[in-house]
Amino acid sequence: MPAGTDSQDVTKEKHISEPRINDRIRVPEVRLVGPNGEQVGIVRVEDALRLAAEADLDLVEVAPMAKPPVAKLMDFGKYKYEAAMKAREARKNQVNTVIKEIKLRPKIDPHDYGTKKGHVVRFLGGGDKVKVTIMFRGREQSRPELGFRLLQRLAQDVAELGIVESQPKQDGRNMVMVLAPTKKKAQAMAEQRKKRDEAKAGHAAADEPLDETTTSDEATVSEDSAAEPAATADETTTAG
Repeated sequence: MPAGTDSQDVTKEKHISEPRINDRIRVPEVRLVGPNGEQVGIVRVEDALRLAAEADLDLVEVAPMAKPPVAKLMDFGKYKYEAAMKAREARKNQVNTVIKEIKLRPKIDPHDYGTKKGHVVRFLGGGDKVKVTIMFRGREQSRPELGFRLLQRLAQDVAELGIVESQPKQDGRNMVMVLAPTKKKAQAMAEQRKKRDEAKAGHAAADEPLDETTTSDEATVSEDSAAEPAATADETTTAG
């Protein structure tokens, strides 16, 4: 491969993804649009470039396939920045459903079952799917009904948060079931953000200084408490 081919390909891709601007517009005339969207009309590209220079703006080809091509006067640097911010915001708000996985044994003890179920509740509450896998070992493989009953029990325990998307099925030494959340990912994320905001507001309120003004009743209670003698060791033991 000749040297410099990669950089040439990158340059070509950049030219394809970005519109042609200013001197890169190689057509005799364009249909010109002003900076505020006003229609100027069909003008020679030289005149359009002159108007762009006078307004301290760029001439940007926005519809290259039109006849003649449509070009607009704009601040191309500002346009690229705003487009990048919009793309970034769109990526941030993009919802990606994730499949979490929980593995259980058919003879799991109650404590471990409660822990695993807690994970499933958290995943479903966050809008994610959950793949539940029952792992059989040795002679456990001859009793698949144990795994089936366990998966049914789990599905019933989390029925408020999730539904069975894929029924339990044998997969070699394992049995697999997929649970899907009843809430959409976007809704779950919005609720989580709301809870975080409410928690922050609660902490902020708790950190506010207390009112130093004390009522007369509160002052009396404070004085009486200070006047009471400390309990002796014998009194404390008897109270216990």
